[in-house]
Amino acid sequence: MARNEEKAQSMLNRLLAAKQADARPERQKRPYLATECTDLNEADKWRQQILREIGKKVMEIQNAGLGEHRIRDLNDEINKLMREKVHWERRIVELGGPDYSKTGPRVTDSEGRVMAETSGRGAGYRYFGAAKNLPGVKELFEKETPRQVRRTRAEMYRLINGDYYGFRDEDDGVLLKVEAEAEAQLRAQAIQEWEQQEAQRQSSAAAARGTSATVQVDPAESAPQFVAYVPLPDAQEIEARVLEGKKAALLSKYASEALQAEQAQARQLLNRG
Repeated sequence: MARNEEKAQSMLNRLLAAKQADARPERQKRPYLATECTDLNEADKWRQQILREIGKKVMEIQNAGLGEHRIRDLNDEINKLMREKVHWERRIVELGGPDYSKTGPRVTDSEGRVMAETSGRGAGYRYFGAAKNLPGVKELFEKETPRQVRRTRAEMYRLINGDYYGFRDEDDGVLLKVEAEAEAQLRAQAIQEWEQQEAQRQSSAAAARGTSATVQVDPAESAPQFVAYVPLPDAQEIEARVLEGKKAALLSKYASEALQAEQAQARQLLNRG
């Protein structure tokens, strides 16, 4: 008996649920194209629905632990919803509604960055939350240092002309005037230094002369000493010495050492006798 009551109760519940479903208005699906909607209120409703979906996904993409693939998919979905929002806003304007693109709030997070022509997705593709730290995305936001291009030697020589070597520096007369003023200044400075050095030299010379005049010198010590007589050799002695020198040269050239020793010994004996 209790089993039959349970069956009847379940049948009644199903019947009531079916009636409520029939009484409830059919849930509409958002049109694929915004141009299919002809009612302004409906278009505004679909735009609000898109805004809620964008906000939900932006909150979800802040979690960096979702994984790289899930974060990339969420970022693509958010960008797709934002493009769809733009289409609905344009359709609302066509139906006579307000222009939300100018007056409505921006549906981006405070750190959202717009990148033009990135990853081949076209201009206006945005990265949200943890998507900005994905591999290959973080480098897009870093500014590349400008590359310094060095000029070649041929390019540098091409710019060298007469002005580089100063061939026409004196044509306008300005340089000559400046050089004349500098030369006059340097000349006056050099003359002044020379006069100072000359005055110092003259004062030093005068002081030296005064010192030498006060010193007493003994005339006997300062006078030169001469020798009265110096014996000079006569002509015969000079001739004898010359002959001895020639003999010695000939003997050293032609006589042996033993013969020279004998002659020297004989000469000594003769001198003794």
